[in-house]
Amino acid sequence: MILIITHRTDYTADFVINKLNQRNIPYKRLNCEDLISQDYAFEINQDFDFYFHGCKTFTSGWFRRTKLPQIQGLTEEERLYLLGEYDALIKNIVSSIDCQWLSQPRHIYFAENKTVQLRKAKELGFNIPPTLITNKKEMVKSFYDRYNGNIIIKPISKTRIDYREQPGFIFTNVVGENVIKNLNSFDMNPCILQKNIEKKYEIRVTVVKDKVFAAAVDSQEDEDTKVDWRRKKLKFRETRLPKTIEQQCVQIVKECNLGFGAIDMIKTMENEYFFLELNPNGQWAWIELQTGQKISEAIINGLT
Repeated sequence: MILIITHRTDYTADFVINKLNQRNIPYKRLNCEDLISQDYAFEINQDFDFYFHGCKTFTSGWFRRTKLPQIQGLTEEERLYLLGEYDALIKNIVSSIDCQWLSQPRHIYFAENKTVQLRKAKELGFNIPPTLITNKKEMVKSFYDRYNGNIIIKPISKTRIDYREQPGFIFTNVVGENVIKNLNSFDMNPCILQKNIEKKYEIRVTVVKDKVFAAAVDSQEDEDTKVDWRRKKLKFRETRLPKTIEQQCVQIVKECNLGFGAIDMIKTMENEYFFLELNPNGQWAWIELQTGQKISEAIINGLT
């Protein structure tokens, strides 16, 4: 039995589950926000059992995404307390189930650390952009000057803000001269600053175990997507990587103790490849639909 830990609106999980249904492969889906109403139990005696939907034996697990339940009718302090308890419950569940995970949840949490990714990428021989994380404004100004005003800024962790009306997204942006001139009037929140690498095109490399699926997007053909291709729904196309880059992509996923990784890269006008970041649970279904790459089959094979 496969255990899939996700949430109700995870389209990528739906994509794989449809294929599991077609192949009559048994699974249980745990939507984390439904833990407030679904039956679950830990029983710790001579054995350690986790029961979910009448099942206590799971051969493999796919840790996709989590989402905390909606809690109403309490004070803000009480609501935050209970959300913290549900977050701890989810971490207890994924840390305690003894099965073969596509990627161990604790390794996913660790690999989401951007500085860890960049350090490992550098150790493996990837090109990486010069990077700065600081709250010292003089260092920001010096970094800006060092690269002739050609630097970008992006979040250190989450790119999404869940407003009540609709979610908002924080994209990668160029740091303008006006920002630097008025830097003393800004608060320095946690963020990543990097040299802006001139692009020929961008690449999403999806790694499943030792399988590599590379897809390119021509982000430089549209003014709105030159800095961040996610601003528009651009079409991806299958591409090939040099063997050494493929091997580095497989290796960094293994070095992070993962079975899956979605790697963002740049190919420069000089045909050099730069590593940007690794998403241990990155989205990929739209790439399979656009390119025909059999990413879902590789994931199902990894789970079965």
